[in-house]
Amino acid sequence: MALLRIDKLQFKQLEKVQRLNLINSCTGYKSANLIASISNTGKSNVAIFSSVTHLGSDPALIGIIIRPSSTPRNTYANIKEFGYFTINHIYSDIIEEAHQSSANYPPEESEFDHTNLVAVYHGGCPVPFVKGSPVKLLCKYINEYLIQENGCIHVIASIESIFYEEELLDSSHQLQLEKGKVVSISGLKSYALPHLFMELPKAVVPKKH
Repeated sequence: MALLRIDKLQFKQLEKVQRLNLINSCTGYKSANLIASISNTGKSNVAIFSSVTHLGSDPALIGIIIRPSSTPRNTYANIKEFGYFTINHIYSDIIEEAHQSSANYPPEESEFDHTNLVAVYHGGCPVPFVKGSPVKLLCKYINEYLIQENGCIHVIASIESIFYEEELLDSSHQLQLEKGKVVSISGLKSYALPHLFMELPKAVVPKKH
């Protein structure tokens, strides 16, 4: 199979959708999450994100990239206003509904009202979670950093609680996401259901003989 090359100068020659698809898919599979939030007036919001990243385990921190836009970012506004939000893993049964949440609904309307995604509440938390999601995180806004190069915002949050289906946790306290049918995203619109290929012990430097 031939190995092709496309350079930075050629990116701008592509049609906008072609460029978006290429650049978003070239970095590999990404996490597929629904972020649910609420305003101080009680208006809920849920939106799909593929930019949630692990930042550290002690303290437990995650990062989210918020893209610049001329239209309101309801999730970001709610996070800043209320301070807490939830991250819900997308699983195979709700892919289409989760994808639909990316539509540009009016700011005053909730995606929960326009999709079959259902808001549920756990542990007395006032912030909604997504019903059926096998792994759900309650998060607290900590800080943010403006990325000068493109105007995106890197939101930093702490993980306050983890809700998970009992059968997902193995003896080493690792969540077995494949058992929950958790999916990943390639590019902007392609979804994949990963399977565990192999599990290896911690890598160490071999001893010299």
